[in-house]
Amino acid sequence: MELTVDQKDTLTELINIGYGRAAGALSELTGYRITLEVPQVSMHTIAAISPMLEKLIKDDVASVNQMFTGPISGSALLMLDQNAAVVLSRLLTDERGGSGEFDSSAREIITEVGNILLNACLGVFGNLLHVHVTFAVPQLLVQRVAKVFESVAEHAADQVHYGLMIHTRFFVRAGDVTGYLVIVLGLSSLDRLLLELEGWEKRQIE
Repeated sequence: MELTVDQKDTLTELINIGYGRAAGALSELTGYRITLEVPQVSMHTIAAISPMLEKLIKDDVASVNQMFTGPISGSALLMLDQNAAVVLSRLLTDERGGSGEFDSSAREIITEVGNILLNACLGVFGNLLHVHVTFAVPQLLVQRVAKVFESVAEHAADQVHYGLMIHTRFFVRAGDVTGYLVIVLGLSSLDRLLLELEGWEKRQIE
């Protein structure tokens, strides 16, 4: 299944609204101006996403995983390679030294970043598409990309088939960090999402 041009444009617009809210919340939290690049959105099967990301992230990935339930249910993940996670955690704080390892302090910061970003994007879906979405507490995992998706599939309420892959770039204090936001959905949730997107598009025209 591929997104139409209109569906991709609408999803990009909605996620960009979520990015704006997340950037504002992160800027307020850290005291630094933070911006997020306009997202690049694509739809792939889960079987295709894992090898795609494995080519981009060779070692273990730091992923913040947040399950959500409601008429549209699934899992949302913020994924960064460990070096990017360490760099981002330093850019978001005054810490310039440190071991360069993904320690407990960096893990706490990245978990909070994931929580803010994922909540903002999923919240936009819920508010603008008029569906009620309930969030679980986000979990941070550090493991291989394939293991991340195996874990998501294992804990999903429904069999997962597709993922929205969203290229993400944070700009903080003259530095930038690239990551990936993946929203994993079952077939029924994807159908409902596309139906709600169509309804949202129509409401914008009226």
